[in-house]
Amino acid sequence: MHWAIVASGHRSLRRAAGALNVRESTLSRRLRDLEYRLGVELFERTANGTRLTSAGEEFIAMAKHILAEADAAFERMKARGCGESGNLVVGICMALSVGNLRATLAAYGRRHEGVEVHSIDGSRNRLLADLTSGSIDVFLTAEGHSAWGGALLPLWSERVMVALPVDHFLGSCSVVRWPDLAGARVLVNRRDPGPDYEAMLRARLGDRSGCSFIGHEVCLDRLLGFVAAGLGLTLVSESAVGVNGSGIVFRELHDDAGPVRIRFAAYWKETNRNPALRPFLDLLRARYSDTAPSMSPD
Repeated sequence: MHWAIVASGHRSLRRAAGALNVRESTLSRRLRDLEYRLGVELFERTANGTRLTSAGEEFIAMAKHILAEADAAFERMKARGCGESGNLVVGICMALSVGNLRATLAAYGRRHEGVEVHSIDGSRNRLLADLTSGSIDVFLTAEGHSAWGGALLPLWSERVMVALPVDHFLGSCSVVRWPDLAGARVLVNRRDPGPDYEAMLRARLGDRSGCSFIGHEVCLDRLLGFVAAGLGLTLVSESAVGVNGSGIVFRELHDDAGPVRIRFAAYWKETNRNPALRPFLDLLRARYSDTAPSMSPD
């Protein structure tokens, strides 16, 4: 799959073979073998080079996704292999540029210099599965996932901000209200808390909002890059405002009661016996002592 991806990018077997440091005949034979196994032609070969067939375009898209998932799984397993008392693996689905999470991790690092903190991001379902399997110790994300049957600790809340291209007409407003977003082109990150923002918008504006939702699964700075390019607007938490946002303006989202807020929580398994986890949870409780106590299904 990797060789097919490289070949698709070079549009020349000779150049692709050079990039892979293999013989052109070897690469050609391997690609032919792959096509034989799949039962479809992936590359159209001409005197001017190669180009993907429609089936090839579909295969390359799937291959990139599969290899990305494999790389992510490898990284998660490497982090799992470091699950001794001196390591803490944290699943994160929020911005780290400013705000409570950044301050908490910095404080934990100062107090526990011997603990290596590994962070993993990704989709909510993937990280909840990793939490269930024990690949990560604690998951910090938006509160309210009914599928989780373990322990949780309510944490802080953050204002919801609308990230707009700098020349967007809503940029002239001091705040943005839900009705202002009707008919908007909304970029939705499939990573948390993006689905929560989409659910908020659909619930507030209804099915006839006229909004178009364009899904992405990328890191926050890339999503904001799409906003800066004028491809749409997106909703983020206030901790994302510190991300380098050239070409972007941020405006608070308000409803009739004032600023719209999203609440975050820590999720973990009560059966987790990693000695590094408890001090981290204790720090969260100490810093956010005005929140509710930790809860479990019992």
